Amino acid sequence: QVQLVESGGGLVQAGGSLRLSCAASRNIFSIKYMGWYRQAPGKQRELVASILSDGTTNYADSVKGRFTISRDNTKNTMYLQMNNLKPEDTAVYSCAAVPGSFFYWGRGTQVTVSS
Repeated sequence: QVQLVESGGGLVQAGGSLRLSCAASRNIFSIKYMGWYRQAPGKQRELVASILSDGTTNYADSVKGRFTISRDNTKNTMYLQMNNLKPEDTAVYSCAAVPGSFFYWGRGTQVTVSS
């Protein structure tokens, strides 16, 4: 089991940057899969980026070249660096972790990008 807490969301102008953090309640070194997801109003939740325990990353096409996912096992924290933000990036961003067979979710943090 693992508890996740996101932080770093906020209001930013288009072209700006934010860094989201996802703090875990336990050591994340052995957590196979961690990811960032987002859900905009009226839309389904979508995968933004994921990172495996071996460091392999995956990104949605819409964020490639702008967002970077990383994890710091010494701090039990995963990050999402978001650059060149666009209004269409506005959503609630949630982190997820799969230490075994089940997904664990944080409560989310709001990101709002103004034009």
